[in-house]
Amino acid sequence: MTLPHHPSPRPGRIALGALSFGAASLGNLYTPVTDAEAEETVAAAWEAGIRYFDTAPHYGLGLSERRLGAALRGLPRDAFTLSTKVGRLLEPRPRAGGDDLANGFAVPATHRRRWDFSAEGVRRGLEESLTRLGLDRVDIAYLHDPDDHVVQALDEAYPALERLRQEGVLGAVGIGVNQCALPARFLRETDLDVVLLAGRYTLLDQSGLAELLPLAEARGVDVVLGGVYNSGLLADPRPGATFDYARAPRELLGRAVELQRICARHGVPLRAAALQFPLGHPAVASVLTGARSAAEVRDAAVMMATEVPGALWSELAEHGRLEPGVPVPSRR
Repeated sequence: MTLPHHPSPRPGRIALGALSFGAASLGNLYTPVTDAEAEETVAAAWEAGIRYFDTAPHYGLGLSERRLGAALRGLPRDAFTLSTKVGRLLEPRPRAGGDDLANGFAVPATHRRRWDFSAEGVRRGLEESLTRLGLDRVDIAYLHDPDDHVVQALDEAYPALERLRQEGVLGAVGIGVNQCALPARFLRETDLDVVLLAGRYTLLDQSGLAELLPLAEARGVDVVLGGVYNSGLLADPRPGATFDYARAPRELLGRAVELQRICARHGVPLRAAALQFPLGHPAVASVLTGARSAAEVRDAAVMMATEVPGALWSELAEHGRLEPGVPVPSRR
């Protein structure tokens, strides 16, 4: 398959929307989701007004891409923004067996992931993603977790994506990571359009404020914030809840419970405050929320629409739960 050419000038900022959809759960993240449930979840996102959808080959060994593509194919292509990621190629296992739960996905281990941030690997990865999606293009391609492959990502993968952007094959080039230092380096050394940052600018972790977010703002680069619940603790702070995909330490659980109590005094669910908080920073263009059911999508939409009074942000600041001078969302 050859990557399609869409002759058009580089469009600048891509349309995202305040609330966007992360499709990792459609790849059976931790537990299975049926094809019907996946389709209903995407349909609920569309009904809620979500128009930006993100996936990756990594999610369920391609299952997320196949399911998301199937759900989006009947919708007007110019009406939504779609991103996927490069850096991991999927190769069939000659003697497939077992499952992929060691990597977090409840799918048969039919393929193995191979890191590849070469120029050829980027093109091959995008071609294979388009085949799985069954769509003619993606709008954004992210370098996916190049933490241990920085030199190759900078010297080979990024230039390959930049060429595809110049050719009109891609609308935007980004990096998707769980840390702040690496995307800051890419912002200084490349011409990225967007950063997908997971878990590093939340009510519990505001490390993105130190360098990355100010740098993105100065360079006019959009930031998409994922992991705003820090993998679950800010959605439901209880014993056994997870923080960054591991059991939350007692101290962090205590902080989350305190946040929940402060929010309750203002009549606001903690989920609403956690979801809306990142949008106070001018560099943050969208909050990416993962959902495994139509009910979870609808809940996210309600949380995003919930009125959060300025007094709540002020009290959080007074209790030292927000970094000094942190920008907060204005009342709508």
